[in-house]
Amino acid sequence: MIRLIFLTLFIGLLTSCASYKPLVDTAGRSGTFDEDKAKEISNDLQHCKQMAKDNISITSNMSFWLMSPTAQTQYEDIYRKCMINRGHSILN
Repeated sequence: MIRLIFLTLFIGLLTSCASYKPLVDTAGRSGTFDEDKAKEISNDLQHCKQMAKDNISITSNMSFWLMSPTAQTQYEDIYRKCMINRGHSILN
């Protein structure tokens, strides 16, 4: 029974990493920059996605998810922070 629960959590975490797509408000600005950064969105999405994939492991992702008050994964957190720091307004 415990193995089944662990397997379910493990598969859930793997699929949540693969399915996260940030919702970007391309008309707005984050307030950090004087100009709109939407023209660089394709490059930023690809770069942040790869950066998030490169900087997580299954165990760190699970422990982060268990400790997160919003139940987000470490992958989502890194992806979102990367996009925000590049000047995009992320809604989710």
